[in-house]
Amino acid sequence: MLLKTQLKTALPQSPLERLIAAAGQVILGKETQVRLALACLLARGHLLIEDLPGVGKTTLAHVLARTLGLHFQRIQFTSDMLPADIIGVSVYERDSGAFKFHPGPIFAQVILADEVNRATPKTQSALLEAMEEHQVTAEGETRKLPEPFFVIATQNPSEQVGTFPLPESQLDRFLMRIELGYPDRDAERALLSGADRRDLLAGLEPCMSPGELVEQQEMAQRVHVAPALLDYVQAIVEHTRRSPEYVAGLSPRAALALVHSARAWAMLEGRDKVIPEDVQAVLAGVAAHRLRPAQDAARRVDVGAQLLAAVPIP
Repeated sequence: MLLKTQLKTALPQSPLERLIAAAGQVILGKETQVRLALACLLARGHLLIEDLPGVGKTTLAHVLARTLGLHFQRIQFTSDMLPADIIGVSVYERDSGAFKFHPGPIFAQVILADEVNRATPKTQSALLEAMEEHQVTAEGETRKLPEPFFVIATQNPSEQVGTFPLPESQLDRFLMRIELGYPDRDAERALLSGADRRDLLAGLEPCMSPGELVEQQEMAQRVHVAPALLDYVQAIVEHTRRSPEYVAGLSPRAALALVHSARAWAMLEGRDKVIPEDVQAVLAGVAAHRLRPAQDAARRVDVGAQLLAAVPIP
């Protein structure tokens, strides 16, 4: 056992392992959430982080951008923001006698849409085309966004004052929604007695290049999914559609999101095939924001636990 541990320590870490270790130095005690966020990126999805102010939502976005070596832009959403503030605007230039398009902050590889539910629905909808099609249309012209393109949106709980809840169509564009929660006692003590998070962020070095990230994303799509595993995914999806506990069941897009996320999670765990535990690990992140309880909507429901208890592994 000691020899096995020594050999594991001696082996060089993969870029993904180095990224998780580097993120763990800044985001204390939240390795599962960091892995979920990274799985979301490997699955070529977008991430929604919903939690109370001050628990590290913005810091996690900064950590991912810096460790991945990607061009990063932060958009602070406010109630008076306009769609042009995100996409960009054409400005008339007297010298040339023509309008020139000035790109907005959406033209970056990682977008932090901070407090996205503080903006009006009209402004929120400006993200729809960008997230789904990786392009934007402005002034009648379609413009491609850079690759890779990843949106990390943060939002405060909808019961807080001054928020505009995201509609179902917008929520469905996010592959995953996660919560960070309060740190445990040991992690919070290390946070209180350690260095400032901003100083630690400034010292982070990229763990991979954008090209290597694209290669990792392609590798994640090649992780094997057996027919029996697809039976399990379909059983979960069909249960949500039949169950009276939810207003509507999971869509085919949600089923695809579950498979893609499970592939990415299996890859992070060092496997070349998906097992049921991979589906279970990502289930809450993929399904919870897509399912609305039919009754007692004001009560927080652990959708992931409900589905795991209701649907046995085939």
